Amino acid sequence: MTVKENLRLGGYAARHRADLDRSTSAILKLFPILSQRQSQKAGYLSGGERQMLAIGRGLVSSPRVLLLDEPSLGLDVGKQRIILEKLKELNESSGLTILLVEQNLRAAAIADEAYVLTQGSVKYQGSPKIFADSNAVSKLFFGETKS
Repeated sequence: MTVKENLRLGGYAARHRADLDRSTSAILKLFPILSQRQSQKAGYLSGGERQMLAIGRGLVSSPRVLLLDEPSLGLDVGKQRIILEKLKELNESSGLTILLVEQNLRAAAIADEAYVLTQGSVKYQGSPKIFADSNAVSKLFFGETKS
């Protein structure tokens, strides 16, 4: 399927074609590289472009909550930055709630609220600013260390 067909598939439940067209156009503006590649087969996209398409396909139906599982996984730093900036932008501009599961602490730092889970238990709940402090992160993940 092409990029455009993939995006339209995300809006299969849209009641009105105008809503689907409007949503698709908004996604293509959000991720301009997809606009340039909309007639290309999705299988030929780079990893970062595929991730943008997957996010876009989820957004076409105008959800109130977007669930993402490690959107930065396997991407180069440049594509990670683009995707994380767009997620932050979506949250701030539209109020979209985003539940982000992420092992990349820099990526997780865009969150409003952070939870660290270890073996099924919440080990930390609070500000993601803790991820900027390497000592605090070490204590969080490895406990107190003897100096």
